[in-house]
Amino acid sequence: MDQTALRYFLEVARSGSLSKASERLYVAISALSRQIAKLEEQMGTPLFERRPRGMVLTDAGRLLANHARRSQLEDERIADEIRGMTADGRVTIRVASSEGVAPYFLPQVFAHFLRTHPRAHFQLDVSAPSAATQRVREGTHDLAVCFSIAPERDIQVQVAQRAPIYALMRHDHPLAAHESVSLADLMEWPLAMDNQGVTIRQLFDIACSLEGLIFEPVFVSNYHQALQSFVRHTDAVTLTGYITVRTRLKVDGLAAVPIANPELHQRTLQVQTMAGRTLPQPVIAFVDLLRQEMERPEVVG
Repeated sequence: MDQTALRYFLEVARSGSLSKASERLYVAISALSRQIAKLEEQMGTPLFERRPRGMVLTDAGRLLANHARRSQLEDERIADEIRGMTADGRVTIRVASSEGVAPYFLPQVFAHFLRTHPRAHFQLDVSAPSAATQRVREGTHDLAVCFSIAPERDIQVQVAQRAPIYALMRHDHPLAAHESVSLADLMEWPLAMDNQGVTIRQLFDIACSLEGLIFEPVFVSNYHQALQSFVRHTDAVTLTGYITVRTRLKVDGLAAVPIANPELHQRTLQVQTMAGRTLPQPVIAFVDLLRQEMERPEVVG
């Protein structure tokens, strides 16, 4: 298959429209359209569904996109290994993550990895879990470290660690001395809550629906560190994963108390890679280190 046509095809698949792909590639829409038509003729089947709001991959198109992305990454892996034989062995590991593991956990693991791989460089991009997963699916990042509550297509889970949700509060809060709490126990206290779209909020809403509980949060944000700061200065409670706060509890004067509602035990912290991809050796070594750090008892709580 023509490599230029494949490159154009992948950009249209990624951006979802000919016009956006045209802007990114600096190629005329007519030229893109011809290359897509050429590939479809070669494959003998449509690769996109043409919809009013853009281009959506068909099943055949998704199969071709996955193959093309893996092929590109395999070419990069071989080239990197060859360069490593003659150059200084530098490697860049591209990580996508959700916010919960970005401020403290991942930088600490990066620092640990550099002790044994001093030529490693890291790129970290933080987003919602679904976006982090999509970056791995598209091949722009080597791996995603994010919370998940459901299987993802075209993704291989390298590591999965149970990640129950905790109630976070000041260390002198009346609930801080409890071994565990229920969502009903939180009803009399102000609540600081994540926006829609993150796993904590999704599971919280499910649990509240099952319990018939209605909360009116006093503070809602898409920035979890702001929620943590808020509870330090008030009697409010927020929800968190233990790995998000484990190194900050004593420093910030906070307490994390397990929540008994089983619905809040349904998510996992995952290390995700593209399904079917052969990972470079440095990425494999980094995944192994992530596994070790995630399995430490103080991480899982």
